[in-house]
Amino acid sequence: MLQKTRGIVLRALKYKDASLIVDIYTEALGRASFMVYIPKSKKASVKATLFQPLALVELEADIRPNTSIYKVREAKSFYPFVSLPYEPRKSAIALFLSEFLYRALREEDTNMPLFNYLMHSIVWLDTCKQQFANFHLVFLMRLSRFLGLYPNLEGYGEGDYFDMRAACFSPLPPQMHTDYLQPAEAALLNKLIRMRYDTMRFVPMTRVERARFLTLINDYYRLHIPDFPVLRSLEVLHELFD
Repeated sequence: MLQKTRGIVLRALKYKDASLIVDIYTEALGRASFMVYIPKSKKASVKATLFQPLALVELEADIRPNTSIYKVREAKSFYPFVSLPYEPRKSAIALFLSEFLYRALREEDTNMPLFNYLMHSIVWLDTCKQQFANFHLVFLMRLSRFLGLYPNLEGYGEGDYFDMRAACFSPLPPQMHTDYLQPAEAALLNKLIRMRYDTMRFVPMTRVERARFLTLINDYYRLHIPDFPVLRSLEVLHELFD
């Protein structure tokens, strides 16, 4: 049956000559895959650029039981970007986060709080004019709450370590593994976890710290999500903000 839903583009791959297979995190279905026909005509209403990383789209698709890829009948943008595809630093963040979300979002059920968080975060980045260098760090730490991976912040004290496997602070380093942060980095992580988009500019980070914490966050997700990889776009982001 035909069903309409809004969605956030995670990945688009060319299929044969005039089609795309697009992975989208949708409002109505959770994560789903769609087949989209892209006419070659210049006057076609559906173009491949509609499915750029993190694009906010509205679809009408044929949703059938026991089908892994749904055919799209109509597609359009429900929020045309102002700056995200055109500002190099923002487009690099979008590329990285779309790859990250493609790997991290595996549920196939609707989750409205998560969908709303993603949508509002993307719009915030698109409309922000300056001081967004820490956006992806704050985004990923806040995302962990929706995925059940949010660290335990209780009992933090100056000089504590952060156990990445147990996801908690401790006055002593773990004895059974080496996946932990030293006190200086644990203190900065404690601040990072508490940041919001509108306050993150008040906690300055050097480019070295930013690169280090982006790698640490990727490692944290790898420890808690099976088969989560080291992302290819990670190095691109490091170089762009270097």
